[in-house]
Amino acid sequence: MTGPTPDPADTPKHPAAAPSAGTDGSGALPGQTAATPDTAGSDGAGSVPGRSPQGAERTAAAPSGPEGRSAAGETPRRAPGPAVTATATATAAGAPAASGAHGTGPGGATTPEPAPRPGGTSGTAEAPAPGRAPGTGPGAAIRRATRKVRLTAAVLAVLAAGAVILAVLNSGTRHGHLDPRSADPTGSRAVAELLKERGVTTRVVTTAREAADATGPRTTLLVTEPDLLGATQRSVIRSAIDLSGGRTVLLAPGDTSLSDLSPGVRTEGDATTDDLDPRCTLPAAGSAGRAGTGGGLRYSTAVPGVTSCYPSGGHPTLLVLPTGTTGGDTVLLGSETILLNESLAEEGNASLALQLLGSRPDLVWYLPSLADSDPAAGSGDEDKTLFELVPAGWSWALLQLFLAAVLAALWRARRLGPLVTEKLPVVIRASETTEGRARLYRKAGARDRAATVLRAATRERLAALVGVPPSRAHEPAALVPAVSARLTGGPRDVTDLLFGSIPSDDAALVALADHLDALEREVRTS
Repeated sequence: MTGPTPDPADTPKHPAAAPSAGTDGSGALPGQTAATPDTAGSDGAGSVPGRSPQGAERTAAAPSGPEGRSAAGETPRRAPGPAVTATATATAAGAPAASGAHGTGPGGATTPEPAPRPGGTSGTAEAPAPGRAPGTGPGAAIRRATRKVRLTAAVLAVLAAGAVILAVLNSGTRHGHLDPRSADPTGSRAVAELLKERGVTTRVVTTAREAADATGPRTTLLVTEPDLLGATQRSVIRSAIDLSGGRTVLLAPGDTSLSDLSPGVRTEGDATTDDLDPRCTLPAAGSAGRAGTGGGLRYSTAVPGVTSCYPSGGHPTLLVLPTGTTGGDTVLLGSETILLNESLAEEGNASLALQLLGSRPDLVWYLPSLADSDPAAGSGDEDKTLFELVPAGWSWALLQLFLAAVLAALWRARRLGPLVTEKLPVVIRASETTEGRARLYRKAGARDRAATVLRAATRERLAALVGVPPSRAHEPAALVPAVSARLTGGPRDVTDLLFGSIPSDDAALVALADHLDALEREVRTS
């Protein structure tokens, strides 16, 4: 005998609850009564909302008992446990339930457990800390600061490397004043290159002995700064002048060096005009014409056979003196202008320089060093400034470093504009701050400080309630009468409560806090 046919509304909706083979469509075996639908929130065949498909299938396929009830109906129901509560909370918060888990819920139905975390750890995913935006916090701030420091260091390293490279590249071409290897405005590389095109070989020496050894009938010796030579060096150069048979050119020699290198010649002050006319019979001067021999020293001499050119104020600025050796001569040039790169192309400077220095196939360019200088020489000269002592290449490097420092300062300087609100890494509630400070007071035993803070805060609030100005809230004469006038009970010692002594123990401190709270509440409600 079969039981009543279930209502279609009570038919299980899940495919796992469909009748299996051999049933009569009611979910019960032949000759047995169909299972009564569960009334505790089931939707047919004993299924429960949230139940996994496997659990629903096992319940639907369970055989009925002898009394016509299904085995699932005989299973005792379990009370909701922690897993059910956690799942319900997650579901209410909008978190999807994970399928395939096996917890036990109301009515014996299985309930899903939280999905496993990445890495195999089960449990509910942890939400980010409240008040903290992604990418904020101490770690992110440290990473940003580290990136800024690395970027600044990289920029400074690039600038320093550029300055070093420029200094190295320019070290071979910038050698200072009157140097034939220098392309500076005050160098002499241009005239050396012109002489090279005409077959004249230029050799640079830095000691008097090297200069004397290199002289000969086919050489021209150029002494750029004769006044820097010591007595020994001047004696060596004088011997070379008398014995070489070649030409010696002295640039702007003064009285100190003339006494040894060219006796019988003395200086007559400075020339007043820069560019002068030759006014002599010297072939080199005649072909060069007007040249920049002025602006330096003028000379006078009584030595016979001297050729005087480019006079200024009656005194020549260029002298050619014969030497004891046949074919040799000495040229005194009062100005170095015709040898400088910046003025070589002016007037007849280039022509005069090439003829004076290119009369022989070899040119010995003597640049006196500090080792050849006389300590007493130049004592009357004007002291050089710091910038004059710094080589030209280093001055450019210092300028580049200064510009780099200015750019770095502008880059890192504060910008003027509106304030930008930044999110705090961690938001701490006021109650936590209060509790933390209270714990510190208790740990340090600072009852005096705690009592002072409590009384001061109470006095400020009471002053606002009774109309006492904030500036006089901590004056007993102003606050106590106003507070006492608002009290309705019997007389009380308000002065001792608001301005009294320090509590002796923690119990007294707690009692003080209670009394202050009661006093403020009474004044507020009066």
